[in-house]
Amino acid sequence: MSPSDPTIERTWRFDQTTWKNGPIPGIMGIVNVTPDSFSDGGSWIVPELAVQHGLMLVEQGADILDIGGESTRPGASPVSEDEEIQRIRPVIEGLVKQTKTPISIDTMKASVAQVALDAGAKIINDVSGFEFDPQMVNVASQSECGIILMHMLGTPQTMQDDPVYDDVVREVSEYLSSRIDAISHHGIDPERIVIDPGIGFGKTAEHNLELLTNIRRLHNTGRPVLIGHSRKRFLGKLIGRKLEERLAGTIGVSIALAQQSVELIRVHDVAAVKDALTAWHKLQASD
Repeated sequence: MSPSDPTIERTWRFDQTTWKNGPIPGIMGIVNVTPDSFSDGGSWIVPELAVQHGLMLVEQGADILDIGGESTRPGASPVSEDEEIQRIRPVIEGLVKQTKTPISIDTMKASVAQVALDAGAKIINDVSGFEFDPQMVNVASQSECGIILMHMLGTPQTMQDDPVYDDVVREVSEYLSSRIDAISHHGIDPERIVIDPGIGFGKTAEHNLELLTNIRRLHNTGRPVLIGHSRKRFLGKLIGRKLEERLAGTIGVSIALAQQSVELIRVHDVAAVKDALTAWHKLQASD
């Protein structure tokens, strides 16, 4: 069997958790503690509101909560380490007191990741593939945290400046395989790693569609795949809808990903996506 075979169990192990692919993708709920994220910037900048929102996402079916204190939308301005820490630490501390749902820290900075792990986070989600901060691999190697490696062309400030590929699926897959190898050399078990092709991070709408319809080739890395497609710009081109009208498109792509045995999806609208995937699975199981 090839690594892309949907019957293969691609196990993700971190901390004391063993994650196995189930009948529907696991759902990572998004909690942006930022004033400028593309979809919900400013909505959860107050820590108490962010905690309440995270707990609501858990009630709706989120399997993981992803906390971010720096926007990575196209053109976003970077923030200092201190500011990012001030944003995320009280939210993570507040959540771990009230839920056992694993918490992921969405950051490119090793110091922020360390503070998040100390506060109770269990996963590092680095959109730079552990390349922005050379100390990130050391932080990860000194813990048993889960790791999400993402592909991004350039930086958030430059990534949408005419991205070009010869074969986007091959190039993204090869990059992610190389990053798995690179951090494995630091003593990190590959079973702690999930890969993310970085939908919208240095890709045109056409590049995104190529990636979303070729999950099998991404699975050739042998690792579980996470997709973050929720409300993104390519959906506007795909269905002709504005940002606030992209829920149905997000759900449609989620079902298409479930059909390709994607292990994890990262979304804003947990309840609607969870219900749609559950209904899809029950109909599939009754065939």
